[in-house]
Formats: sequence, C-alpha cells, structure tokens
Amino acid sequence: MRNAAKPAVLSVGRLYCDLIFTDLPRLPTLGTEVFGAGFSVHPGGGAFITAAHLSELGHASSLASMLPSSPFAELVSGDLEASRVDLSLSGTLPASSGPQITVAMVEGGDRAFLTRRAGPALPKLSAAELAKHDFRHLHIGELASLLAEPGIIALARKMGMTISVDCSWDDNLSPTDVSALAGKIDVFLPNEAEHEAIQRMLVGDRLAPITVIKRGAAGAVAITDAGTLSAPTKPRNAVDTTGAGDAFNAGFLSVWLEGGDLRRCLAAGNSQGAKAIQQRGGFCPAEGQPSEFGVAGE
Repeated sequence: MRNAAKPAVLSVGRLYCDLIFTDLPRLPTLGTEVFGAGFSVHPGGGAFITAAHLSELGHASSLASMLPSSPFAELVSGDLEASRVDLSLSGTLPASSGPQITVAMVEGGDRAFLTRRAGPALPKLSAAELAKHDFRHLHIGELASLLAEPGIIALARKMGMTISVDCSWDDNLSPTDVSALAGKIDVFLPNEAEHEAIQRMLVGDRLAPITVIKRGAAGAVAITDAGTLSAPTKPRNAVDTTGAGDAFNAGFLSVWLEGGDLRRCLAAGNSQGAKAIQQRGGFCPAEGQPSEFGVAGE
C-alpha cells in the first residue's frame, strides 16, 4: 500500500525481457549444451526492479523506460501491472528495433547474463512532464543509461531531486566517461566487481558522496567522508540472485530518503536483497502462476 509519508521516486533506464534459466548443472561453454530444469520470463533491468521494490515498500514509484513491443510485451505485461509501478512516463520500443532481452543463467548462488540492447535507453523527459509529479528522488538503473542521456542529471537537479545510480556491468565504460560523472550524483551503488573496475578508471574524487558496495552474501559497505561502515547479512539459500542488487537499492534508498542513518539504510538494503533471492526473477509478483509456455512460474 502506498504511504503518503514516503517520497515519490522516479527510476529511469532500460527495461529488458528476462529469459531466466535456473537449476543449471553448470554454465554452458563453447561446443557444449546445458539443460536447465527451470525457466521463467519476467520484466528485468535495474530501473524496473528497483522501482517495483520501491512500490512494494510503499513509495509512489514511477518508471521512465522503453517498454517492449509485441510479442515480448505480452510476456511481461502481467508482472508490470502487478508491480503497481506508474508507467505513464514510459514509451514503447518500435517493433523495428527488435527485442531488448536478457538471458539469465543461474548456477548455484550466482548467475551470468547475455543481453541485447535496442533503441534508446529511455524516452525524452521534460521539466513540464516531471512537474506533474512530486518526485523527490531520481534513481538511474545503470551507468550506461546515464551516459546515453547525461542531461537527465541537470533536469533532476532543476526539479530539486536527489540522485542515485547503480553501476551494472559494462565492458564499454571508459575512464573519461566515468570521471566526468564524479561529484554529480549523491549515491552510487555498485557491486564489488563493478566498484573495483570503476576505481581503476577514476582519477581524483570518487564518484559520489555516498558509495555503497554490495557484496552479496557478505552484506554491504558504505563509504563516506566520515569513514567506512560495514553491514553483514545472514546467510540465505538463494533461489535466484537475479536483481538482488536492485532490490537492495530500493531498501537502502527507502530509508535514506526518510533521513535514516547509514546503518539502518544498509540493514534495509540487505533485508530487501535477501527477500529478492527467494524468488525467480528480479521482481515477480505473479510467481507461481502458469507462464505463457505452460510451465509453472519459477
């Protein structure tokens, strides 16, 4: 249920149709074939997953993304509707762009992705459109989306919004791209591997006043001018870790936007991330319902 006391949040970034293979004996290698016991289809991408979890936590949560066209639209429409995320600022990819999909392969407690991007990262947004809402915060689901639409930072600041950015792995990020963002955002939320890669690119100041490093089963670490704060988490049996970091973002930001201290923010992030790994997909409220393929939802 929406809570009027919780600030409204706009999330932006690419939305993918996630094809999730689970219960793999191993990841595939060239020249071999692997069979997964589980399969499901869900909307994915960091922006949507964080927005969906923020909605679940009681925020008025909106998404500005490019939604898939048919036939992929029909595969994810149920989960999009059930998430209760406002899609009024989103557009639709033209069919000519082809599919924007991610194949997620889950083995044990980890996963690998194969992704195809298509078309623009997000629709063009204007101050007039944003003024119709009372957004207090902008969350950007991946650095690549920010680099594709760098003007979103100035627009958000004009509207008085704070800004957070997830990293998401991208082999194409350059030191020039990353360093140009330093000091322009409030919260940066990479995982360990992404943080190490970004640190090798940065020259001078770090990317944001608050950097939160997500460490999976080891919890999370927040780095600020005041020092470093670690927050462990309890071990959990992971069903699927897809989107766990994006769920963490929602938990952390929900408390941070309400003025909570960093220890509470980290604890809330760990809690939301732990909840996410108990289900298939980053956010799947329709879990357990029959899928389009006649297989019980994983």
